Amino acid sequence: MQHSLFKNNAFKKSDLSSPKAQSIPPSSLLNIPSNKAIGFSLIELLVTIAIAGIAITVALPSLGSFTTKMRVDNEVSKLQRLLLTTRNAAINSGQNATLCPLQADDTCQDTTVWTGRIGVVSVDGLIKEREAIQGGDKLEFNFNSVTFSPSGQLSNNNIGVYSLFSYCPSGYADLSRGIGLSLSGRTHLSSDINGDGKDQDRNNNNIVCT
Repeated sequence: MQHSLFKNNAFKKSDLSSPKAQSIPPSSLLNIPSNKAIGFSLIELLVTIAIAGIAITVALPSLGSFTTKMRVDNEVSKLQRLLLTTRNAAINSGQNATLCPLQADDTCQDTTVWTGRIGVVSVDGLIKEREAIQGGDKLEFNFNSVTFSPSGQLSNNNIGVYSLFSYCPSGYADLSRGIGLSLSGRTHLSSDINGDGKDQDRNNNNIVCT
């Protein structure tokens, strides 16, 4: 039996060492033809497109809310910085400084429409400005200006103990935000106090625009 196995092994080795076997290039042994197609079938492509379409449809509303929230946060932050700039200008200069809607000549305009260009104005002229907000959005404040005295407090006491700037994005009322303003000159950013997904002011009222 062992002799038979030895003969079989010897036969296989002799086949591999034959001139015919040695004449086959080694690289050709790796280039084994395959009948398997490479790529996507039409059905696979259509299924992929359908899945991508569904994913985009589901994601678009969330993406719109996210970008709107970012815009609102940015606009509210810019407005708060303008209020702080106005207050600091009054304290540093020893003169009243005012935040107001601007006319073409960079002076205060007697209007309660705050959606256009607004700026910080002092005795030295325009200090800083902000361009009009995006069309369709609303920025509401019941007074035509906010004036700070050199003490850092509000000079126009007719505003009251607490007043509010309300920013409402077009089509996304639930993402509205506000900035509260007290007679002391301090600002207060709105936040979602009760966990309903909407911002409230310091008095727990939702931020809304007319």
